[in-house]
Amino acid sequence: MPVRLLRRLPLNAGALVVFALCVFPVYWMVLTAFKPTPDIQAETPVFLPTSLTLEHFSAAVNADGFWSFWRNSLIVTAGCVLLALVVALGSAFAVARLRWKGRRGFVLMVFIAQVAPWEALLIPMYVIARDTDMLDRLATLTLVYFMITLPFTIVTLRSFLTAIPKELEEAAQVDGCTRAAAFRRVTFPLLAPGLLATSLFGFITAWNEFAFANMLIIKDQDDRTLPVWLSSFSNVFGTDWGATMAASTLFALPVLILFLVLQRRVATGLAGGAVKG
Repeated sequence: MPVRLLRRLPLNAGALVVFALCVFPVYWMVLTAFKPTPDIQAETPVFLPTSLTLEHFSAAVNADGFWSFWRNSLIVTAGCVLLALVVALGSAFAVARLRWKGRRGFVLMVFIAQVAPWEALLIPMYVIARDTDMLDRLATLTLVYFMITLPFTIVTLRSFLTAIPKELEEAAQVDGCTRAAAFRRVTFPLLAPGLLATSLFGFITAWNEFAFANMLIIKDQDDRTLPVWLSSFSNVFGTDWGATMAASTLFALPVLILFLVLQRRVATGLAGGAVKG
């Protein structure tokens, strides 16, 4: 075996261990969703079941409120992503292309907001929502997720705009385009990887978030999102682990499908946003 391969063997082995540790919980979730109930309740874990069933998926899909909470999660997630993209695109353009007093201070505040822990906002957000009569509303949850994802979106789009030569816009203006038209026709198409990367980040953040949804939706249980509903998924005999894992698998599918579809562009977007600017 070449010396180079021998040197890389420990790194490759470590990578395989990390990969196994990351993938195993997902594998166990999906496996449990397809396992018959006796295999789930067996004292000895069954890693390779001899038979599979879809009864747990049927129980999850037909459970009371599943589709309502799925719709709520989709509404909140889509609203958060769209708001973040619209506001962040304007903010990123102002920071990357314009020169104005206080620009550096604004960028510094955006970076501070990005690194601040979300958990620190739980109590202030609850107090504000309570005092303004905004509890138990999907619109409140959408605004909270929008504020959480906005700093990252601004930073990433700013990096992409900085990497795109402004001379391209100037050339379009010389050819007769207005500044807005030059941005729309020249710069905006080049931002596609960055827009996709930030959209996926916002989607994952809002789709998976539990703490704010659990705190801000208290009385009106019909406005709960899927993560909160999953935490209370049980029957008269206790937690139905098969149905819970089946519902969790269905819950994870949109993110997985979206990532697989956008994988190449997202990788380009994250790399470009990380090293440019």
